[in-house]
Amino acid sequence: MRLDAIFGFLREGPNVDGAQSERLTAWRKLPSANLATPHLRARYIVVDTETTGLDMRRDRVIAIGAAGVSACRLPLSDCFATVLRQDEASANANILIHGIGGQMQLSGVEPKTGMLDFLDYVGNAPLVAFRAEFDRTMLTRALKSTLGVPFNQPWIDLAFLLPALFRGTECNTLEEWLSHFEIAPAARHQALADAFATAQLLQIVLHAADRQGMGTAERLIAMQKAQHWLGKRH
Repeated sequence: MRLDAIFGFLREGPNVDGAQSERLTAWRKLPSANLATPHLRARYIVVDTETTGLDMRRDRVIAIGAAGVSACRLPLSDCFATVLRQDEASANANILIHGIGGQMQLSGVEPKTGMLDFLDYVGNAPLVAFRAEFDRTMLTRALKSTLGVPFNQPWIDLAFLLPALFRGTECNTLEEWLSHFEIAPAARHQALADAFATAQLLQIVLHAADRQGMGTAERLIAMQKAQHWLGKRH
């Protein structure tokens, strides 16, 4: 881990000043998400990250892609993508996975600016991912190391909810669930494309949850916790 990242974890309070500090303060003043808002009035943000590897303790976020689902709709205008500038490019084997070349990594957005852009986009909306632990951990670390702030946004994990809502469906991976519902992603292992495809799964989950009387994020998170306790996830 780089020295600036280490100091970011150790220091107290925000790691920004000037205009960036004002942006961060505005985000931190937002009220917590109202998890009792019905899906038809709520906004969810589906997020996906591309990283230098799979080690949640040491690897870094390279790119973030996100897609908003508002009132159960997926508007093309409500999307976000950024590549964060790296001090050094990741290994060639890693580049072959996500396709973000060395030059693109070295010339990406300054990390503090990129993470502030992400927070501005997210606002106070609940976040959604498939197998959310990885994205949640990587984003939490990135925000702590770059901006010096905690990230306590509520998360919804479709890997727990899909098998609970569609019992008997023998799907395990994201690819299998996308294929089951005949969703064709524009590309795999590209943050925005993966987020947009997963957002289509979220739309299916929201409609199914409504039919079963689970019409709020609060109810979905309760179901998610129950599935976690039972050890049921695909």
